[in-house]
Amino acid sequence: MLSRRTSVFLVLFGVWSWIIWPTFLKNIWADPRSFADGPQPFLLVHLVLVVVSLVLGATIAVIGVRGLRRRAPAGR
Repeated sequence: MLSRRTSVFLVLFGVWSWIIWPTFLKNIWADPRSFADGPQPFLLVHLVLVVVSLVLGATIAVIGVRGLRRRAPAGR
């Protein structure tokens, strides 16, 4: 069982991922190296990085939420 502290950390990590990575993608999208006659490898590599990071961030947050729910008193 996860401690409350660990569960909160995991949820915050997931939220942080969903704040940081979309901003990063927006910056990559605006970079002139991203498009020249279509999407460039520079964009595609970073797009894969962002997608994987968002999936991992969401998964980690779900684990944290489940940890918090398991620690809740039985009467709630």
